[in-house]
Amino acid sequence: MWDQGLTEVCPLRGLPEPSTPLGPPTRNPGGDRVSPAPPQDWTRMATMVPSWLPSGAYWIFLISLLLVACLLPPGAQGQEFQMRVELQPPAVLPGESVLVNCSTDCLHAKLISVETYLLWEPVGSGRGWAAFQLNNVTGDTQFFCFGLCDDFQIVRSSNITIYRFPERVELAPLPPWHPLDKPLLLSCLLSGGAPRAHLTVALFKGEEELGRQPAAKGEPTEVTVTVSASRDDHGANFSCRTELDLRSQGLGLFQNSSAPRKLQTFAMPVTPPRLVVPQFSEVETLWPVECTLDGVFPASEAQVQLALGNQSLNPAVVSHGDRLTATATAKAEQKGAHEIVCNVTLGGKTLETRENVTIQSQNPLAITISLGVLAILGLVIIAAALMCVFRVQKQSDTYQVNQTSPRQPKEAAAAE
Repeated sequence: MWDQGLTEVCPLRGLPEPSTPLGPPTRNPGGDRVSPAPPQDWTRMATMVPSWLPSGAYWIFLISLLLVACLLPPGAQGQEFQMRVELQPPAVLPGESVLVNCSTDCLHAKLISVETYLLWEPVGSGRGWAAFQLNNVTGDTQFFCFGLCDDFQIVRSSNITIYRFPERVELAPLPPWHPLDKPLLLSCLLSGGAPRAHLTVALFKGEEELGRQPAAKGEPTEVTVTVSASRDDHGANFSCRTELDLRSQGLGLFQNSSAPRKLQTFAMPVTPPRLVVPQFSEVETLWPVECTLDGVFPASEAQVQLALGNQSLNPAVVSHGDRLTATATAKAEQKGAHEIVCNVTLGGKTLETRENVTIQSQNPLAITISLGVLAILGLVIIAAALMCVFRVQKQSDTYQVNQTSPRQPKEAAAAE
């Protein structure tokens, strides 16, 4: 039984130690089954100490009862007999009722009753025992079982314990991003829950328990566990769980879990991105831009920005392992020095690289030469085409002449 709470009223008077508690109050010491007694039989017994006395009168009576018990000579307080107290159940939720069994081995015990500020009613009695129901228990409560054995007072106290489930179990918010290999403090906030001696708090990564601590007294209570964040922790769910263990009292294990929180871990290198652009270019001419950064985790979730001055480019971003590559094309409409910027952001950390590109106006001489070359190439192509056409035409005419004037060999010889 949890928290027996059985203490002798006068422990310094040499009273014997408490005996082994009785089992469930279903039978009396003589073996008789418990059965409700008629109300008139209980009225005389229960009114020995009315439970409706005002609080001041209650305490005066209680102190008087204790003084009388303590002032009795040694050996006179019920001889060797003691009062035993048994609760069923030993712990209750606020507002519930408790069955109390007060019993003794004294064969001549009488007027066995209970004293408490709670509302109570008798539910059964027998030789050397009496049972009572204490109603609407709202807090941890001490009460007394007492009776007469051979006209001597015997008294025993006990306690009723209230248990409560936690009202709040919450894992403190995690940072949006947490750097790899850095300590991470997990904190569980707890409000309510009793008795604290049977309440523990555990923190979990998924279903893996990371640590467990007893819930300390005080409101609210904070339980913390420190872990080192790794790549495996990226995207993992963390939570905390309370366990109110009342199995030793036959009430079971009561668990309550917080809502999970997702952790995101990241890593960024110390070195800035590598930006590759041409040193020189011309107005209205497209040229490539490439930005690369190694050692990014997770590379797929990094944000990359490429810009030519105030003009934002639209890069194509590709990640492979921990490498991040962004490519784009750019052109300038005005000559002069222009700045290209590559910006990589992850986990609230930003790395940036800047490079200058000199834009020149297009060369008129080069344009003239290019046009001349194109013109010459065009003339050559046209001439070649005409020659090809002329040759084909000549071959066609020769063939037609041969077909229209055929001669016999003899005639040809005579003509000669």
